[in-house]
Amino acid sequence: MFTKFKSLSLLEKKNYYGYLFILPFLLGFILFFLSPLIKGIIFSFNHITIGPKGLELEYIGFEHYHRAFFIDPEFRQILVNSILDMITNVPIIIIFSFFAANLLNQKFKGRFAARAIFFLPVILASGVIARIEMNDAVLQMMLNPAEEATNLGLTGFNLKMILREARLHPAFVNYILLAIDRIYSVINDSGVQILIFLAGLQSIPPALFEVAKVEGSTAWESFWKITFPMVSPLILVNIIYSIIDSFTKSDNEVMNFIHDKAFTQAQFGYSSSLSWIYMLVVIVLLVIIGLIYRRRVFYYE
Repeated sequence: MFTKFKSLSLLEKKNYYGYLFILPFLLGFILFFLSPLIKGIIFSFNHITIGPKGLELEYIGFEHYHRAFFIDPEFRQILVNSILDMITNVPIIIIFSFFAANLLNQKFKGRFAARAIFFLPVILASGVIARIEMNDAVLQMMLNPAEEATNLGLTGFNLKMILREARLHPAFVNYILLAIDRIYSVINDSGVQILIFLAGLQSIPPALFEVAKVEGSTAWESFWKITFPMVSPLILVNIIYSIIDSFTKSDNEVMNFIHDKAFTQAQFGYSSSLSWIYMLVVIVLLVIIGLIYRRRVFYYE
């Protein structure tokens, strides 16, 4: 067998190592995820009750899906809100993480500590801690609503006036203000993306920048002609990751809605159909965004 492996071409060996790399995922998927997925599909087409013998299934076809799309207004509203929230947050996260990775890629004292600080929110932002922080923020707003509103209002008003004086488009001004308002959550959600961008920046051959400098290119030109194209595949990776992370966070409205239907109201069939609708919507969005952006990706060979 070893002799047969040695006779393979380089491409065949790479394919072999690729299959070996994804083998743990395939085994885990088959052993732990495949059965729940199949049961979830079956549950979504049945009305489920808990009887003496356990779960009792009554086939009702697409009734749960019809309810989700045409009867239940709450699910449709929070689904649209979740999509709009993703569309708003992902560009901010990508821009901030790329900017932060470029800063952390420079040589300065305390660089290791700075990198650890930016990645620290990923470690701390577990579901429990995130809920505690959210509850603390709500409590502060309840205790000092006037003070919080005044501070935010004055800051936003002053910045809005400055940006308008610069004759920027109102839509762009509003987006900047929205990004500043969400800066805390953006930093919390950017740790992994910063790490990916940082790894990509460090993998760029220094010889490319040396040649560009010899040819008389400025730092700005080197950034747009070398740095940005070389990390463009990682931009796509981070976009995909950020979209999935936005749709699966512990504070996501749709996730909490489905969880409440299943484990609080015991509507297992309806919650299963909502889960599949949600998953299909996420997949469609990922495919659309991936197809749009992949044309702008530069793959260095």
